[in-house]
Amino acid sequence: MRQSSLVVVANRLPIDDNAAPDGASEWRRSPGGLAGALHAILQKEPATWVGWGGGVGTARELPDIGSLRLREISLSEPELHGYYEGFANSTLWPLYHDAVTTPVFDRGWWETYRAVNRRFAEAAAEVAEPGAAIWVQDYHLQLVPRILRDLRPDVLIGFFLHVPFPPPELFMQLPRRTELLDGMLGADLVGFQRPQAAHNVAQLAAKLLGAHGEDDAIKLDGRTVRTGAFPVSIDVAEMRVLSARPYVVNQAKQLRHDLGAHKKVLVSVDRLDYTKGIEHRLTAYSELLRDGLVKVRDAVLVQVTVPSREHMESYQGLRERIEREVGRINGEYGRVGEPAIHYLNQPFGRADLTALYQAADVMVVTPLRDGMNLVAKEFVAARRDDTGALVLSEFAGAADELTDAFLVNPHDVDGLKDTLLRAMSADPADLAAQMAAMRKYLTRHDILAWARAYLSALDRTGQLAQRVPRRSARRR
Repeated sequence: MRQSSLVVVANRLPIDDNAAPDGASEWRRSPGGLAGALHAILQKEPATWVGWGGGVGTARELPDIGSLRLREISLSEPELHGYYEGFANSTLWPLYHDAVTTPVFDRGWWETYRAVNRRFAEAAAEVAEPGAAIWVQDYHLQLVPRILRDLRPDVLIGFFLHVPFPPPELFMQLPRRTELLDGMLGADLVGFQRPQAAHNVAQLAAKLLGAHGEDDAIKLDGRTVRTGAFPVSIDVAEMRVLSARPYVVNQAKQLRHDLGAHKKVLVSVDRLDYTKGIEHRLTAYSELLRDGLVKVRDAVLVQVTVPSREHMESYQGLRERIEREVGRINGEYGRVGEPAIHYLNQPFGRADLTALYQAADVMVVTPLRDGMNLVAKEFVAARRDDTGALVLSEFAGAADELTDAFLVNPHDVDGLKDTLLRAMSADPADLAAQMAAMRKYLTRHDILAWARAYLSALDRTGQLAQRVPRRSARRR
């Protein structure tokens, strides 16, 4: 494979599992997510993306997507279980999300995780030009930066953690805490969603590695690892174009008609995950119906859950609980032809998702813990007329930026109920001012601004940042 001056290394390749009818690969886009975040940056500038294709067996030779080359990493069935379902998503994921569910510590999973991380690192080292920049993404690949540092001391290494980084007392529970921390700090620049994460890492580096740690730099092994917060964003210009498409506008109108033009429409869009607070949200809405504060004739909740990690038992159990609760609520409070909740457990195309954003009166984004949550930003960007209300968990990274939203503690069901009622009854003029302020902020802090800020900090010369297209986003 040809070598590249910029290499992205991520758990998944940014392609659909199935090829397009003409045999070409296509970008895999989902609510939020890494592929969506980097879509605007990598389709026009030559780069290589190293990642897993989603299946098991031998790695395939994949065609380019525009100027983006793809290098697939193979996983066997045992590696899929130990690396992905095991250590990444049954150990690190719950621990990094405040141990919302109990992490599982399995020694065999660690060995598999380490072996697969080495495979990713070796592939990245192979496709990187001399002096290239390698940008490693997320908790699945936390050991890759240190391995790369040993394999290719000539390259520039960036690491970005899209999920939260836990407080030291939680991270210290990990049996392999020192290796994980050292692995991440093999990078030249470690980026996080929120400043607190850099502070946590600095404390841990001093305690576990004997490093001199500050919130923006850690001195380790005779070199300086820079750290900082770079809140990820969305392609605001793309969302603006998408939200104006006739299909989207007409579909939004049809949804309003189908859901009830006179009703308050509440919408939630989540990956099916226990960190998203779906069960807490359903409890709050059920109690509002029970107490008569919300009536089915006046309001409806649309809950979209995009399937995720369907082979893992904990996710299967979550789906069963949600479906059971939705059935109970509709059985108790719904009327013939008029359910209290419309529940959809299926993938959504971006156009249909944008139409749903536009049909909502209140967008409810209430994760128990989230690194960022790009759905909240997509909703704001889709509201071309500055209408609508955003109810947003204060434990999502987006809450640091979208401060004009109705911020809420999703663990506090009574507080969540009160916040939903306030959002539903808010003065339209106040909502318009809040939405306009959030849209203005997002226009200035879009995905291109995020990439430019991170890449500028990574190489300090501005050369990498020049790869990021400069697109005018001044119009709202």
